[in-house]
Amino acid sequence: MTKNASTSRDFADQLPRNLLANIIYFLANIAIGIILVPYFVSNLGVAAYGLIPLATSITGYVAIVVQSLNTSVSRFLTIDIQREDYTAANKTFNTAFFGLSSVILLMVPVVIVLAWFVPSIFNVPIGQERGAIFLFLGVCASFLIRSWAGNFTVQLFAYNRLDLQNLVNLTNLFVQTGLIILLFALFGPDLGLVGGAYLAGAVVASGVSIVLARQVCPHLQVSILAFDRTRVKDLCGMGWWVVINQIGALLFHSTALIVVNLLFGATSAGKYAIALQWVILLVAIAGMLAGVLTPTILSYYTREKTDSLILITKSAVKLMGLAMALPIGLVCGFAPQLLTFWVGSEFASLAPLMVLLTVHLSVNLAVLPLFSINVAYNRVRVPGVVTLVMGIGSIALAVALSLLTGWGYYGVAAAGAIVLTTKNTFFTPWYATKILGVEVHTFTRSMLPGIAATILIFILATILASVMPLAPLLAAIVVASMFISLIYVAAVWSLGLNGFERRLFKSYIPSKIRRFVS
Repeated sequence: MTKNASTSRDFADQLPRNLLANIIYFLANIAIGIILVPYFVSNLGVAAYGLIPLATSITGYVAIVVQSLNTSVSRFLTIDIQREDYTAANKTFNTAFFGLSSVILLMVPVVIVLAWFVPSIFNVPIGQERGAIFLFLGVCASFLIRSWAGNFTVQLFAYNRLDLQNLVNLTNLFVQTGLIILLFALFGPDLGLVGGAYLAGAVVASGVSIVLARQVCPHLQVSILAFDRTRVKDLCGMGWWVVINQIGALLFHSTALIVVNLLFGATSAGKYAIALQWVILLVAIAGMLAGVLTPTILSYYTREKTDSLILITKSAVKLMGLAMALPIGLVCGFAPQLLTFWVGSEFASLAPLMVLLTVHLSVNLAVLPLFSINVAYNRVRVPGVVTLVMGIGSIALAVALSLLTGWGYYGVAAAGAIVLTTKNTFFTPWYATKILGVEVHTFTRSMLPGIAATILIFILATILASVMPLAPLLAAIVVASMFISLIYVAAVWSLGLNGFERRLFKSYIPSKIRRFVS
């Protein structure tokens, strides 16, 4: 067996394990997310709760340089390791390790200053100022620690061990959640304790990532002698444009809560955060699915198998759209019932906001597999500029729609949906076709089945929601969702997929289950 064939087989065998690990992490994430939101609202109040997702959105700006450089490192280190060039891999790893460590040290005073001025910048409930400072300090510090540990998790990514990456993520999640509940029980509810729990989870998870990286990749050793100045140019050249792209992406995704807090106050931001929670969960599902595919795309690029890369990416866009259509349509159709069961009937009025925040994801999540093409081919400059410009435009439109039309925070949600959907309907698929040299509508056509499926499921779920009994509410939601899901899966499998797409879907299933189904 040739080296390329062996690599392909290894990646194929690892794919189901990666997906299973991603599913486990997602289920844990969604369960904890659903439980914690009403727990925080009841213990801290809706206004104070809104500061927690606000803090996590702010950390995206604090850690943006580090995360962008990690993206660049992942690309170069994966190529070095798949070529078994461990000398080059050590240079890449150590250049990144010492470079990122320096960047993080420079960011420490920025974090401290930012946390100190939080009560002056944002609307903070009276009496919660000190807790808000420690919340932002702990959350920002946890992001920097996890970003530093990214020096080691990129090794797991390079070996396609996304299952171990998820073990690290689960460790962080469980330590963080367990400590929040324990500290609240011992000392009472306080925002500062949430920050401390985030910090502790990051420290423990980082330790686990270092241990796993040493086991999976013993070829890489920390050594200042392996620091290579020539590698800095390559890493920073790509990393700088990824920074620009990340800033633009954050302007789309992470500024909404900031705008709502500054324009309409802490209570409105808390309500907005409740509706936004389901969007975060849906994005996590899509990220889980797209993340499994990224090492495969890098592998095809490394081995110059462009035809296979195009075929699998085209099918991945279609499968992503069809897969996400089901949860998106169900969340939109059952929005009032979900809110009533989840956080109480007094929040059911947020259903239109939740629909507005969610429905456009049928387009904006389907294109996620295309971003791996930009990274693989190191063509990140143009997407970075476009994303930044449109992100700035999204903020301006959010403020204009909110204040000039009287829509309130619905204007913020509408602005994000309009600008992001425009970008991912036209620019993102077009640019991927430009890189690969294929027909301009190649990926746009792949997005259409998911959009149509989302609309149909939304309509069907809305009809069922209007006639289903109010009690027991959870049972009614589950039964109706299962009914829709069974019909949808059968229809997609028999009518919506071609032979290659069915084989690609089966490749995601663990071999034992695959043999049983066959």
